[in-house]
Amino acid sequence: MEVHISDGCIGYGESCPRPYVTGENLETAQGFYVAHLEQIKREITSLGTLRTWVREHASVIDSHPAAWCALELALLDALAKTAGKSVENLLSLDELQGSFQYSAVLGDMDTAPFGSLCQRYIDMGFQDFKVKLSGQLSRDNTRLQTLENLLTLQNRGIADFRIRLDANNLWKTSHEASTYFKSLNADFFAVEEPLVANNYAELLKLQQSLGKAIILDESFLRIEQFEYLKSKPSAWIINVRVSKMGGLLRALSVVTMARALQIPVIIGAQVGETSLLTRAALSLAQTASEVLVAQEGAVGTFLIEEDICEPSMMFSTGGILNINAFPLKRNSGFGLSLRTTQPFLQDC
Repeated sequence: MEVHISDGCIGYGESCPRPYVTGENLETAQGFYVAHLEQIKREITSLGTLRTWVREHASVIDSHPAAWCALELALLDALAKTAGKSVENLLSLDELQGSFQYSAVLGDMDTAPFGSLCQRYIDMGFQDFKVKLSGQLSRDNTRLQTLENLLTLQNRGIADFRIRLDANNLWKTSHEASTYFKSLNADFFAVEEPLVANNYAELLKLQQSLGKAIILDESFLRIEQFEYLKSKPSAWIINVRVSKMGGLLRALSVVTMARALQIPVIIGAQVGETSLLTRAALSLAQTASEVLVAQEGAVGTFLIEEDICEPSMMFSTGGILNINAFPLKRNSGFGLSLRTTQPFLQDC
């Protein structure tokens, strides 16, 4: 997504609409732009008017969060460039600094390729792992045991690694899920979306049964859903993704509220995203500070054939992304150098 400002500055944004998360796809995103672009051109002329538009059109963004995300990121990039500032400076945030630690993400695959991918991550120095479940007990136990065996061997028996699970809404009741998790031969600290989305009462029952935190992804799309979490903040972890939340401003509001309630957050990522969304998510990770549990993404050209940015913002040894290793233009929006000036909106 490109935004051109009259002074010649161009802002760039990215989005990953996903039907099973927000009900969006490429066509609905394009429909959103057709419906609202002329109004946005008239009404958004500054950071203040951008914030006002986000506040006054909350219900519209609720229905099209990913579509709005691409446009908002492009607007923030352009406005910051016009002001001669980084996006962080524009938003009165601390400038990015230091290193960011990413998790290894392991999909539901057969044992041999799963073990091979585990070994690659371990050889790179990863110690934080997210494992997607299949719901087939023997299959999941075999894969988890493969991971733990490789990690234990690598660490000479010292259990200084960490595992969390992602169930992708496999079960309907807490009883079904609890029975399954108690049959897994693995030590994990949290489980993501084990039940049908938004069933907070059942999720809380499961948390109490397992004594493990519940990570909310599809079950947390907007700030109003904190109402379901306030009674027991320690039960939850929120997976915050810029595209899912409806842009950086709304995502920052969620992270700020999570800090106030002391609810941990994971800064998540969309499969197939480029450095544009990776860069935006760094603002969230830094803002999350003490409630940041983990980060996902920064996969860059490990996963996609070509990144839109040069160089690609991606983790290196140990899952570390050191901000000083990237030639960001500190006084120029998100500071990225793009390979292309073509609009870029992902449907993935």
